[in-house]
Amino acid sequence: METPLLSVQNLKIHFPVWGGVLRRQVGSVRAVDDVTFALKPGETLGLVGESGCGKSTLGKGIVRLYKPQDGHILFRGQDISQASQRHIRPLRRDMQMIFQDPSESLNARHSVRAILEEPFVIHKIGSKVERRKWISELLDRVGLPASSADKYSFEFSGGQRQRIGIARAIALQPKLLICDEPVSALDVSVQSQVLNLMLELQRDMGMAYLFIAHDLAVVKHISDRVAVMYLGKIVELADADEIYRNPRHAYTKALLSAIPIADPAAKKSKILLDGDVPSPIHPPRGSAFGHRIQHPLYSQTIDRELPLTEVAPGHFVAADPCCLSPDDYAICERKIASSGTIHQ
Repeated sequence: METPLLSVQNLKIHFPVWGGVLRRQVGSVRAVDDVTFALKPGETLGLVGESGCGKSTLGKGIVRLYKPQDGHILFRGQDISQASQRHIRPLRRDMQMIFQDPSESLNARHSVRAILEEPFVIHKIGSKVERRKWISELLDRVGLPASSADKYSFEFSGGQRQRIGIARAIALQPKLLICDEPVSALDVSVQSQVLNLMLELQRDMGMAYLFIAHDLAVVKHISDRVAVMYLGKIVELADADEIYRNPRHAYTKALLSAIPIADPAAKKSKILLDGDVPSPIHPPRGSAFGHRIQHPLYSQTIDRELPLTEVAPGHFVAADPCCLSPDDYAICERKIASSGTIHQ
């Protein structure tokens, strides 16, 4: 069995909430709450969900821009979840991040040359002559002319700025790229160009992607597997084709029903969700989605674990009676009973 490039185990990232006259901690925002998954070398895992579900926090936590409260992040077999920044710095050559808004992530006071040279300077790689050559090669690889090196990021369009951001991310030839909604701020026509560029780079360089997005059509185009996240937890995980063809979780079905169809004559019934997303500061004691839709079986899930369970080969779903068909939930119950997992 192939060793995962990245393994995330029971990861929790909570942010303190301060209040009162003395500014004491009165609660926590449970942005990421017990997330587990693995990513193989060269694979693309799409991570989808509503805004505020914890997708971006999870990505930033993996590259240790946020420090987890609990759980483990194993990168190439090394646990970095509680490692100091001094120990993590050498690993940053192999794990990089593409941010959502290139106008915010690129320093407008630096030339493109300075932006692309910075990774080499930080890691003390190459001479000044070698770096100039590598910068020209990076610009060519992402489809920008060599003359771009002497310009500033604000002189480029949104799509061109994102290409500069991608060039910076791949400068050190990383093994893993965390892509935090890299095309959501771009026009649709430009999105396809950037996506095709990313697929080409992955094919040539063998990188693995954690591709965070809210556009399920984009995720389907680029992903090998898809994980669906709701209120800080992964509720479904499967191969991309399988999850689009045969979603099991009620939340996944609602998300997929919202994908627009190009044919205006085609009819498609959307699943309209009642209620509001629960607060991550005061999450429900049971099924978060069951609480939202006021499912009659919600009371059965209070104070119980709803673990991801394999209901079909490679297809995992939260064992939640509020969100599964009776047949799928019965499969989950049998699997949990046979593995000895106890609801708490």
